[in-house]
Amino acid sequence: MKSLEELKELREQVQKDMKTRSEKKMPEIIIGMGTCGISAGAREIMKTVIEETEKRSLDVKISQTGCIGMCEKEPLMDVKLPGKERVTYGELKANDVKKIIAKHVINGTVVDELAIARLEE
Repeated sequence: MKSLEELKELREQVQKDMKTRSEKKMPEIIIGMGTCGISAGAREIMKTVIEETEKRSLDVKISQTGCIGMCEKEPLMDVKLPGKERVTYGELKANDVKKIIAKHVINGTVVDELAIARLEE
């Protein structure tokens, strides 16, 4: 960047992109990253989510949260598809994440044997 004008143009473009992205309804994956989740393996779950979504070129919002409150079920991951109920998956392993992304995030089918809670909108 060589001028203040270029910086302003870049800022406007980034703000426009962020607004478009926030308005667009996209799948969301939330990983519990409280100390209980981290000690149970949440970092590996987050890593696998990022790898799988990138490998499949998925447009998914990935975020993290603190303790969800079900420490005995950690690591926890929520999946929220547009217009659908939010589903919490627990006691996850990396292979479980791959299955959830393939079945739930891509195909819209809840993986019942891994689901521990559902929250209707």
